[in-house]
Amino acid sequence: MDQNIQSVVEFPESKLERLKAKQRTIRNYFLSAPALIVLTIAASGPLFIMLFYSFLTADEWGGVVWQGSLQGWFEVFMRHDIFDGTLLPADAHLSIFWRSIKLSLVTTLLCIVFGFPTAYFIATRPRSQRSFWLFLVTVPFWTNLLIRTFAIMQILSHSGFVNKFLQSLGLIEEPLRLLYTETAVTIGMAYVYLPLMVLPLYATIERLDFSLLEAAYDLYASRLQVLRRVIIPLVKPGLVAGSILVFIPSIGAYVTPRLLGGGKSLMLGNLIELQFGQGRNWPLGAALSITLLVIVMVAMLFYVRSTSRSGVNHAH
Repeated sequence: MDQNIQSVVEFPESKLERLKAKQRTIRNYFLSAPALIVLTIAASGPLFIMLFYSFLTADEWGGVVWQGSLQGWFEVFMRHDIFDGTLLPADAHLSIFWRSIKLSLVTTLLCIVFGFPTAYFIATRPRSQRSFWLFLVTVPFWTNLLIRTFAIMQILSHSGFVNKFLQSLGLIEEPLRLLYTETAVTIGMAYVYLPLMVLPLYATIERLDFSLLEAAYDLYASRLQVLRRVIIPLVKPGLVAGSILVFIPSIGAYVTPRLLGGGKSLMLGNLIELQFGQGRNWPLGAALSITLLVIVMVAMLFYVRSTSRSGVNHAH
């Protein structure tokens, strides 16, 4: 009898708590509504405009004709021969897609090769010195990207530092042609995006339990085995995060490929700008923009799946 009375008394209290929680949720939604509206308009609005333009007809003088068409999406991957109208793959676009993905992957790999030792070095310094080394890593962000790219152009030019240094060592007789090549674009992007690899790796390595390394050495593991079986699995979240932070801006880069490639090593960002400018094909440019967005989304999904798997493994 006492238990029944207690349950009757507790039921209204629990119902009242749920009602209060629901009211708090509704109030929070109303308070965040202005920010959500601004984010929707400022972030999602341009994307929806691009998506809408990709299904319109191109005007020969630029802009669009308000008539539905799939021509923009068709021209992303296919083209008609100018002589007999034969349907052919859009080899120019496909080569730019391949170049963009290839250079972005090579840039990411270079950033890992140079960024991992840098982050490990900073994380193993005394705490009083780490802020100084991190300060040096972030210094390039203080300078405009265009200025940094011009600096790389001077270093890689025909009479630049690299050629003069190699000639002084007697390794080459004539200056190498480094500028306006894919190599120059890769070097430039690796230099620009290297801090984006170092910072997440440093944040992960700093939390690393170095007693695990000592235990591995006590079990007669070599340095390579410790790196491969202990350090890399533990810092994998930072490694994946840094790779995504480098890959995403690299595949959509515009300034660095434009200046260091000299118009000969176009990437997706340059191709999109060309369609909205000289090409006067806005639907194609919009379709290419959405295609780039899809590639970025695939990379982000890979990152989310990798981090979720790491979390599950750590939980077990």
